[in-house]
Amino acid sequence: MELPKNILKGRKLQTLVENQTTYTVRNAAMHVFETHQQAEQVLLQFDQPVLASMFQGKKVMHLREHQPFNFLPGESLILPSNELMCIDFPEAEMDNPTRCLAMAISEEKVREVIMIMNETLPKADEREWCFMDYNFHFTNDPGIYQIIQRLLFLFSENHPSKDLFVDFTLRELIVRILQADSRKIYNEKSLQLSSSNRLAYVIEYIRQNLNKTISVEDLSQKACMSESNFHRVFKNELGVSPVEFINNERIKLAASLLQDPRKKVKEVYMECGFESRSYFNRMFKRKKKVSPKAYQTMFGQQ
Repeated sequence: MELPKNILKGRKLQTLVENQTTYTVRNAAMHVFETHQQAEQVLLQFDQPVLASMFQGKKVMHLREHQPFNFLPGESLILPSNELMCIDFPEAEMDNPTRCLAMAISEEKVREVIMIMNETLPKADEREWCFMDYNFHFTNDPGIYQIIQRLLFLFSENHPSKDLFVDFTLRELIVRILQADSRKIYNEKSLQLSSSNRLAYVIEYIRQNLNKTISVEDLSQKACMSESNFHRVFKNELGVSPVEFINNERIKLAASLLQDPRKKVKEVYMECGFESRSYFNRMFKRKKKVSPKAYQTMFGQQ
């Protein structure tokens, strides 16, 4: 992730630790922070929900009820309002600063988007969308990455319709973050939820049967939904289609299996339920940016 040149040129260096450049619109404020020297236990707090994203360097985050963890480029963190952050900067230097973004979004805007989602993107089993009240740490997916880059441009642009542009883009960002949070919950807790949640039951079934043929028709029957309704609810809640989810799970399994240098690529793609090597190669390279064989070789050299 990169900062636009106009932000880098327009900043004023007033302090070496968490030097702040701020842009504000009607429902949000974007703060760009730079730290140019090593520091420990720097405190930071916002009175609104915050999306924090790393651009450069490393932070060590100390948050309530969490073990300290590294916060790295390409990652984001959702913080509730009034969350006190205690931050270490172990690698910051004058010519290699640590850079990050903190975007504070009004709770009113978040509630507005959640209301729209509950009306237009219903979850399964009549559950409702709600804003997470804990710290959600994740790697940016391509959609969230592109939105953050767009918001960086919009906040720093001198345009008479800036408030309107940002408002539309914030809506999409909130939707994608809530869907990413939903995916994380299903990834971590599908087994525990499977007895009372239809989508969790289906997701657990997918994971237990990746080596078999899995059709959306079969999955919709297991969820006791029509095929069209199942597809719509699944994509609403997880942000990906059932087929995309199945392929993602198969690629995760394949990546794990390929770490064994004794495994043949043919064995791997068959164990993961892919019907042809060419399709497996194409999907694997799309997700991992290298071929299955190259990925296996990388692990063999470690």
